[in-house]
Amino acid sequence: MEVEYYEEYVRNSRGVKLFTCRWLPVSSPKALVFLCHGYGMECSDFMKGCGTRLANYGYAVVGIDYEGHGRSMGARCYIKKFENIVNDCSDFFKSICGKQEYKDKRRFLYGESMGGAVALLIHKSDPEFWHGAVLVAPMCKISEKVKPHPVVISMLTTVEDIIPKWKIVPTKDVIEVSFKDPVKREEIRGNRLIYQDKPRLKTALEMLRTSMNLEDSLTQVTLPFFVLHGEADTVTDPDVSRALYELASSVDKTMKLYPGMWHGLTSGEPDNNIEAVFKDITLWLDKRSEGDGTVLLAENYQQNFSPVVTEKVTVGKWPRRINGQKQKKKRLGGRYLCGWKGSQMHQSYEMQT
Repeated sequence: MEVEYYEEYVRNSRGVKLFTCRWLPVSSPKALVFLCHGYGMECSDFMKGCGTRLANYGYAVVGIDYEGHGRSMGARCYIKKFENIVNDCSDFFKSICGKQEYKDKRRFLYGESMGGAVALLIHKSDPEFWHGAVLVAPMCKISEKVKPHPVVISMLTTVEDIIPKWKIVPTKDVIEVSFKDPVKREEIRGNRLIYQDKPRLKTALEMLRTSMNLEDSLTQVTLPFFVLHGEADTVTDPDVSRALYELASSVDKTMKLYPGMWHGLTSGEPDNNIEAVFKDITLWLDKRSEGDGTVLLAENYQQNFSPVVTEKVTVGKWPRRINGQKQKKKRLGGRYLCGWKGSQMHQSYEMQT
């Protein structure tokens, strides 16, 4: 199936220019899927495989690079307030939902790793608006195995407003332990849009606080969701997804663990594993994409952003041009303060209610 690809810059409520992109099927889409990428990641290249796959299955897929991430403006990977990310995504996503051609379409959030936290907080800000969420290895709770001591948190908090952008938080090589396939791993490492330096102090503390707040409010999750996690994930603990499944108040909830798979379920595994994961995702979406999108009237959410640049590109006709500049196509494929890294689980199961 042919997929149309669009790129557009918008300005958020603070005047910051943000990069957005869309993968669209040629025919009318089954539903809308909104991408929330992980920490340090970006949408146009890293999540291109996800966007094109879902668009090939008939979904309109919309992504945005958070402030300071990917092609968006702002200090690189500096998160001053996590709520800014949530508000930017929510505002932009709703502006797409308000378009005339999408008002009758169902609306789904899709979050990977930290993007899982973003998706859950978007839902929490307007619980009745979204029809469901796909959460891939989400960051929504801190494993007890790696939770920082309160004294450490207190010490760092006292200096976060003095040296907020300092890159002083110790980390291991996240790419090395996230993506199993060595060829895909090196392709991802070669993506210069991905942030690969140490986390900034304020960023790490914002992620820590977000995880702790989410952990305390998992019972407030009410939308249908499908949470997926690799059993061999050492970046976010599979127990985190299990806690979400067990504590969420959602009536329609599904969890699946994948034996031997790592953190990068949709981009770092061998091709057959990635295909299996996307088959599960599309089957889940297909079952929930029928009917109209009238949970809330989408016409209440018209365009709130001012487009800066709009570009239409058909996937496959590369290289693409952005702002008149020819761009080369890119190929894709320790303990953390924010609570990442956990142990393996030794059972595989799927649960649904």
